[in-house]
Amino acid sequence: MIHEVDEVLKGLIGGGALAGSGIDVSFEAPTRDWAARRNAPTVNTYLYDIREDVSRRQRGQQPVRDERDIVVRRRQPPRWFRLSYLVTAWTKAPQDEHRLLSAVLATLLPRELLPPDELPGALGSLGLSVPVSVAGLHSESRSLAEIWSALGGELKPSLDLVVTAPFPAFPEYDAGPPVTEGAAVRVRGIDGSLEGSQERAHRPHHLASAPRAGERRRHLGPAPDTGERPR
Repeated sequence: MIHEVDEVLKGLIGGGALAGSGIDVSFEAPTRDWAARRNAPTVNTYLYDIREDVSRRQRGQQPVRDERDIVVRRRQPPRWFRLSYLVTAWTKAPQDEHRLLSAVLATLLPRELLPPDELPGALGSLGLSVPVSVAGLHSESRSLAEIWSALGGELKPSLDLVVTAPFPAFPEYDAGPPVTEGAAVRVRGIDGSLEGSQERAHRPHHLASAPRAGERRRHLGPAPDTGERPR
């Protein structure tokens, strides 16, 4: 799923305000070595944090329906994860970097929710929209200064981009066919013989109806006590 989110981001950032500019979009860690090897204007989108959004966790099972709207399988609800990206611009002049960041911001701000038909592969097959947040409040446990220190580079202007993506929970379970007949109880004699055996059928509640013609309702237990006594 993470590589599919990368694919979506590359298409969004490379398009929009940067369409036709030839700006490269990289997902490598922006270390000193990477910066020294860079030879063209680049927007770096570095995935630095992955954690579950527990506020979206659901319990139970979800039905999977076929083209006839019949439940054929059941699966657990997907788990949602926050993918946090550090977006930076790399050129020879700070002003050009600021223009690139402005273009990225203008491209991503209107895309607060990505519909399923714009998502690739298994991500789109879930049929769920994906929230996108850019330049919001930084709520992760590590500060941006600590992230840059871990990368071994100097602090640069950056955008904090968060994509909350669903991950399917496996496995899926086959669903049995709908119940159309009731259960039958067969009673044998004490010695196990079939002589005098009885069979009683019980129909499910959703199939229960009025007695058929010539059919009587019988109490399977003792008659209820009405409180009356014989005179």
